[in-house]
Amino acid sequence: MTTQTILPVNAEGLSQLSKQRQEPAWLTENRMKALELAASLELPKLEKMRIERWDIQNYGSFKESGSITSLAEVPASIQELVKDQESGCLLIQRNSGVVYAKLSPELAEQGVIFTDLLTAAKEHGDLVKAHLHAAIPADEHSVAALHAALWNGGIFLYVPKNVEVTVPLQAVLLTDDGEATFAPHILIIADTNSSVTYVDNYVSSNGDKAVTHNGAVEVFAKSGAKVRYATIHQMGTNVTDLSYRRAVVDNDASMEWIVGEMNSGDSMSDTYSVLQGNGSTSDSKIIAVGSGSQKLNYTTRANHFGKSSESQMITRAVMREEATAIINGITKIEKGATKSDGQQTEKVLMLSPKARGDANPILLIDEDDVKAGHAASVGQVNQEQIYYLMSRGISREVAESLIIYGFLAPVVSQIPLEGLQKQLQAVVERKLGQ
Repeated sequence: MTTQTILPVNAEGLSQLSKQRQEPAWLTENRMKALELAASLELPKLEKMRIERWDIQNYGSFKESGSITSLAEVPASIQELVKDQESGCLLIQRNSGVVYAKLSPELAEQGVIFTDLLTAAKEHGDLVKAHLHAAIPADEHSVAALHAALWNGGIFLYVPKNVEVTVPLQAVLLTDDGEATFAPHILIIADTNSSVTYVDNYVSSNGDKAVTHNGAVEVFAKSGAKVRYATIHQMGTNVTDLSYRRAVVDNDASMEWIVGEMNSGDSMSDTYSVLQGNGSTSDSKIIAVGSGSQKLNYTTRANHFGKSSESQMITRAVMREEATAIINGITKIEKGATKSDGQQTEKVLMLSPKARGDANPILLIDEDDVKAGHAASVGQVNQEQIYYLMSRGISREVAESLIIYGFLAPVVSQIPLEGLQKQLQAVVERKLGQ
């Protein structure tokens, strides 16, 4: 059965908006083609879930918030996230546009570009045009096409050849107007032998108006580059989160994903590394906590094309109350990718008899001279462990907390950023009602 995609804007309105924002002609053309595709393409197919039953039509309209000159002016909902960042490298998007942008003079002198994506499209057109939608093409499905047509705000990060950025570059993406489109696009290009760490947080206010977040991340790690991408999604029950993340990794380059899926509404994400270069590597660490009646679908993928490429994927999810989670891990080793090594682990811990979790490890191997392995488990909290801890004078609540943190620790402890570890810990505690 084909599900009709309801377009949130018509071609005339989109063209007018693009001209109003003085977008380059090539960008306007891209948007128009993508909108036409969105009307004909089907929705993506999720493993064991029907996304057409989700509330995913709340795109709103383009509304840009006024810019701010000081972090003292940021909304209260993100003040804790940006405190002590006055001297740091930081971008803030609020609803449909970036309202604050700062890059240290030292990095600017080295040629680092860290700005909103629309500004980059105007000022660095050739660089943006060559990479935008190259990893996540608009013709994949209607969600990708709608994103390509409607994206707004977004982040552009370019690190020149041989430049090593030693401080994390950070962004906060906030939706607090239920009538505004929220579809940021993150585009990161790490040139040959460069290195960078990028961290972002997705946040929403506790409004009643339903919002669809249709977001995309594209990372291009050129030969010898090292990219670490850390993200925490902690949006409210009114936000349906559709996130596609994809990295293209060249010869001897490395990509590290650190993802905290901490939303309170229905969420899906696809975190995908394309290991196209020889000696390329990918390391994905995903933790998720589901509560209430959430429906969650998280997929982590690695596709090996290059010889001696390596991938590691670890996902751990905790489900409370009546939450349902489908956790997918897919390792594909193509013909010719000799000496490659792909490993994955998915584990789901359920805290309630009504919670549901499903771990699906998949290996697709088209080459003989490789290594590949997977492990998966789904289960309830071990009552014997709880009783043992309680027999030592620990309350049931604390005992359950210790078991949960022990379950998540193998992922959280590997996160090399101390600040991000603490932030994830705080978000996990809040999600668990502690």
